[in-house]
Amino acid sequence: MFEKISYTWSLMRASWDVLKRDKGLLIFPLLSGISCLLIMASFAVPIYQAKAWHPPGRDAQPVQQVMYYGALFCFYFANYFVVTFFNTAIIACAINRLQGGEPTVGYGFSVAMSRIHLILGWTLLSATVGLALRIIEDRSERVGAIVAGLFGMAWTVMSYLVVPILVVEQKGPFAALKESSVLLKRTWGERLVGNSSFGLIFFLLLLPAIALVVAGGALAGNMHSAAPIVLCIAIAVIYGTLLMLVNSALQAIFQAAVYLHAAHPATVRDGATGPRGFPVELLSNAMAAK
Repeated sequence: MFEKISYTWSLMRASWDVLKRDKGLLIFPLLSGISCLLIMASFAVPIYQAKAWHPPGRDAQPVQQVMYYGALFCFYFANYFVVTFFNTAIIACAINRLQGGEPTVGYGFSVAMSRIHLILGWTLLSATVGLALRIIEDRSERVGAIVAGLFGMAWTVMSYLVVPILVVEQKGPFAALKESSVLLKRTWGERLVGNSSFGLIFFLLLLPAIALVVAGGALAGNMHSAAPIVLCIAIAVIYGTLLMLVNSALQAIFQAAVYLHAAHPATVRDGATGPRGFPVELLSNAMAAK
């Protein structure tokens, strides 16, 4: 585990070198997060008022199941569209930078808008797969959760390079999914999983914020005042938000680098990524055998 943490930290440092030169990239995960929260609120409020947040049982009327899963599909579609749109924008900028360009925020938005039809197609496919996995999980809590989890992991790996392919090669959703699978298998082999753990590093970096809230609670109890806990929570929320933005940006930059390594390895080996680009050995170990 410590070896994996060390490797992931090296990847994050390489990604950070890119982000330092394009701090404007943080606007994309920020807008994506705000949009997702608005979408969640727009769906959560009516669902809560209708008391329909639980999946319908097997004895439920067909119309209830259609309405529930139809609403769930619409939520998936809206959420996936927002995430894919802003990921397309940030990955377009990252690829341009890694190839020696000087991208702007406007460049990222223009690329995303020009790929809007491809984004919609991929969103439709992703939402359909997401809904199918959810239905499988709802039908059988234990077996369904295991099956959905396994298929979910396989889907995540297979589709890892889809967005960069949409950006560069402008292929449709099915062609992009096939190309992503082919590139991963050709570069790292048949049975593979991600060899990095950005989420684990993110959790470790989030521990100080959690400790701050705990300390604020203890201090508030001793002082018999809510001021310390309110202040500590505010600081923790700001810190956590900034951390999430940076983490999202670093993962997108790494994803762009993995695509360049898999699809255009010569551009990485020839130093086209610049003096602070990704070392080839880091990208060669981006995936590992199961």
